[in-house]
Amino acid sequence: MNLTLSRRHFLKAATLAGVGSVLFPREGMSYASSQTEKTSKALAISSANGIRATEKAMQLMRDGKDALDAVIAGVNIVEDDPNDMSVGLGGLPNADGDVELDASVMHGPSHRAGAVAALRNIKNPSKVARAVMERTDHVLLVGEGALRFAKMHGFVEENLLTDESREEWVKWKESLSKEDDYLPPHSIDDLNIGERIKKALQTYGTINCLGLDLQGNISGVTTTSGLAYKIPGRVGDSPIIGAGLYVDNAVGAAGSTGRGEANLANCSSVMIVEYMRQGKSPEEACLLACRRIVEHTKEKRLLDGSGRPNFDVKFYAISRKGEHGSASIWSNGKYVVNDGGGSRLLDCAFLYERPSKK
Repeated sequence: MNLTLSRRHFLKAATLAGVGSVLFPREGMSYASSQTEKTSKALAISSANGIRATEKAMQLMRDGKDALDAVIAGVNIVEDDPNDMSVGLGGLPNADGDVELDASVMHGPSHRAGAVAALRNIKNPSKVARAVMERTDHVLLVGEGALRFAKMHGFVEENLLTDESREEWVKWKESLSKEDDYLPPHSIDDLNIGERIKKALQTYGTINCLGLDLQGNISGVTTTSGLAYKIPGRVGDSPIIGAGLYVDNAVGAAGSTGRGEANLANCSSVMIVEYMRQGKSPEEACLLACRRIVEHTKEKRLLDGSGRPNFDVKFYAISRKGEHGSASIWSNGKYVVNDGGGSRLLDCAFLYERPSKK
């Protein structure tokens, strides 16, 4: 018998067993039952732009609606609002001036999910994502295929680029460089025009909403117009199950906003749910996800002078017990909570204090 080989196999097996005991509890270890119990108290939380969304979600859940019905109806209010440039109608476009929308939904009781990415001309990608979940054998549809599917199911195409979002895109286009042919308004005495990119920075815009209904079931939705002025076809974390959204009815749910690339590379939302499965509170789990991103950010272009990320992410989480929490890498983050007493903004936990502006 080859003792070296046997020892190697033993160590490998022991290592895998150790990993498995963290991610997949052994038989006999206690963790939340998959059975839900009716509760007298519903809960809705969201990113800071979701005050109206959580109010609508709470109203519907109090009327006995399923959490997924409630949170989707909530974010539809924001998707339909042309004055909100972060999602849906009026969302900021890609580099070519086309609005491309992403969304995902996940239903706790059935553990089903649906998503769309790079969807054009349909203002409610969250509704299309639900249709993907309910009317296909797939989880994710993208681009032209997602649009054809939406039209097949009665969604009406419309121009999502409002005058306001078009004007913001034009400012960005004109401010990219003084070497190209696009120029902002100028006089004959102006120098170096077209080099004011800092006045038209790329921005992230997303809404995540999570709900716990009176049946004790959890669902969630994330919807976005993505990174403003992105490369056409770019997809962030929002429509990716496990990155921008994840729900486990036996444990809880998590969602995210902020730099999608960081969440994609770290599968942040599913990690938050797994941290909660291990006994962490929603806030502690969100902070651990932030720390995970910090530790995995290696590119110098993404770090500040102190070696910390020069970007931000925010996470939102609820547990099946009705706990909630949120965390971000940098301070001053907010999230919305509605536990039946009205929607209110709360501070996110954070890792680092933002430097004060002098």
